[in-house]
Amino acid sequence: MGAGSMRWLTAAAFLVLATATACVAQLRRNYYAGVCPNVESIVRDAVTRKFRQTFITVGATVHLFFHDCFVEGCDASVIVASTANNTAEKDNPINLSLAGDGFDTVIKAKAAVDAVPQCRNRVSCADILAMATRDVIALAGGPSYAVELGRLDGLSSTASSVNGKLAPPSFNLDKLTALFATNGLSQTDMIALSAGHTVGFAHCNTFTGRIRGPTPDPSLNSSFAAQLRTWCPPNVDPRIAVTMDVVTPRAFDNQYFKNLQNGMGLLASDQVLHSDPRSRPTVDAWAQSSTAFNKAFVEAITKMGRIGVKTGAQGNIRRNCAVFN
Repeated sequence: MGAGSMRWLTAAAFLVLATATACVAQLRRNYYAGVCPNVESIVRDAVTRKFRQTFITVGATVHLFFHDCFVEGCDASVIVASTANNTAEKDNPINLSLAGDGFDTVIKAKAAVDAVPQCRNRVSCADILAMATRDVIALAGGPSYAVELGRLDGLSSTASSVNGKLAPPSFNLDKLTALFATNGLSQTDMIALSAGHTVGFAHCNTFTGRIRGPTPDPSLNSSFAAQLRTWCPPNVDPRIAVTMDVVTPRAFDNQYFKNLQNGMGLLASDQVLHSDPRSRPTVDAWAQSSTAFNKAFVEAITKMGRIGVKTGAQGNIRRNCAVFN
């Protein structure tokens, strides 16, 4: 390799590093101190009201944040509604399973923030989603953590941009690890974030292949499989969904990992974390220690919140989270 090529590669590597550093530098915990100092308590109060209406709020908000960050970065592009001229991210088939309560949580929190004159149109929908996710996790008994803020809302949202960015339930460990690596997340981060499935629901069609057919999945607990066949009979209504953690469905906890030890991971991409000997030690460690899991989860979701952050001309603050300005 010539010196010119080496200089180019070094410059390219520096550019990537500088871009990533700029995104992180833009995010900070007290970002809104000068314009909307009480934003976190305003959002928390609105999220708490929504949580008291329905516990579906927890899983719905967590999954919305995941699906937002993995497609074009954490920029609230998943909340944008489709128009006659554009099919938005939320209408990609893989996103049709996102519960409406997650979207409603962000919209209600945005309305509460904008009801304060000094805060109106000063706080991004992307940051409100990040705060709301932290708040629902805490309300469900999970770890509370400081959220980095300073994201702008994205300027585009297309259904086609979702393709290949989110893990289908059939992914094995190598595919899961590779997908997360494209977003700067390690295998350990991936295992921690997979525990977002300790809350929320999955539709029957995401796991029916594991409970029916000539060869049901041998990694699935047989009693659990029998129960799932009862809940999801042949020709079941496609709207029917099952709690992803059937033991403590309303708690954000490390029961997810205990379930995997017992062959009760609902999706194949969950159970593989215990079936594969490379990831099993981490699953076993976090099944034993909620403290260790909580620490790893906070680190991982903080890193996830830095994916593809929009700054400067890359974004703006949407007046309506579902509509571009």
